[in-house]
Amino acid sequence: MRQPFLLFFFFTFLLLSSCGDTENEFSTRPCVLIVDNGTHNDATLAAAMTPYSGTFVTITLTNHGGARYFKFSSNQGTSSESILDAIDQRRSMILGMNDALIVGFANLSDPLIFYAFDRECPNCFNPDEIPVRSYPLHVNTAGIATCNTCKRKYDLNIGGILSDGDAGNKMTRYHASTTGPYGILSVN
Repeated sequence: MRQPFLLFFFFTFLLLSSCGDTENEFSTRPCVLIVDNGTHNDATLAAAMTPYSGTFVTITLTNHGGARYFKFSSNQGTSSESILDAIDQRRSMILGMNDALIVGFANLSDPLIFYAFDRECPNCFNPDEIPVRSYPLHVNTAGIATCNTCKRKYDLNIGGILSDGDAGNKMTRYHASTTGPYGILSVN
């Protein structure tokens, strides 16, 4: 009688302790974005949705003369804007914690992984702080994102892990997919 109880206790302990210091791969915060690049035909965004390009693109929304635009800025020095069409305007959009995402294919993984990261530094930004202060990351041509405040560096090519600086969190990641350079970008 005592032996089954001990086995139950032992396996329960193993099960619970194996999940001790795990970190969630994806954020539980809301993030919703769909961009049909077949409609927008944006070359800057297409580069980020092309495997092996080494391109990461920061996506934000901007306004000009009452019209809303997607703004795409690449780590390779290109940028562009594309006006939201009627379908885009009907969609709900939440671009991460502070209205900006970074998307692109990792060029150091096999199989290739398409990433979507929050643009805010995961160690400086606090979405619950009043007023909300932005701590945007800036991505260099090698795919390293740097925070100007804490000076931490994150490698986008290997999951946004902290690659240089004080210990801390890796980048905030969202589920993302693409159907190709001039296909559908989906982040949730």
